Amino acid sequence: MKLQNENTNTTVSNETRDKKRKYKILIVVAAVMTIYIIANAISIYSFSHKDQKCKADVAIILGAATNNGEVSPVYQERLNHGIYLYREGYVEKIIVTGGTGKGNELSDAYAAKQYVVSQGIPQNDILTEDTSTITQENLENSKLIMDRNNYSTAIIVSDPLHMRRSMLLAEDSGITAYSSPTTTSKYVSLKTKIPFLLREVFFYIGYKWLGVLQFLL
Repeated sequence: MKLQNENTNTTVSNETRDKKRKYKILIVVAAVMTIYIIANAISIYSFSHKDQKCKADVAIILGAATNNGEVSPVYQERLNHGIYLYREGYVEKIIVTGGTGKGNELSDAYAAKQYVVSQGIPQNDILTEDTSTITQENLENSKLIMDRNNYSTAIIVSDPLHMRRSMLLAEDSGITAYSSPTTTSKYVSLKTKIPFLLREVFFYIGYKWLGVLQFLL
């Protein structure tokens, strides 16, 4: 009976140690993941303040919502920044991007072009990418436009917190790109900035890990 009790106690002790070991591993994994996420959030936020504008062939204005030919306030600020880059001589052409959103008859790029023209920019200096639905397509399709016109460099324009991921996508699209975030983003309050940042962290990390998995497979 004594031997049986000792065996039982030993089994319980081993199970307890195993549980503690697994618990410690989970804590370490959770801590590493938390640090990794925070590090990426800091990277995205820090990069949002970088303006690399310089002489380039085109400015690629990343798309945002429109409503039946009217650009949203967010898209308007991006377009205004692209217009500024054009007027200041940083670029010779502007590429506006965005396909036809749900409920719209006109593409986002069409609405964007009309807005830019209304600000006095010549139509011949505005190129349209009107088939994309996501940022990655904005850039991949814009690269095709650049290739057709023998353009090699681009300034990427979007909201500050969007720039880190956009530059990664531009690089993967084969674009020699420079970041120039809007200076008048509509995302100014914590109530709007935090959800935007969290969204960008999610998509940024997801895109990087998708690339790793594709490489491994």
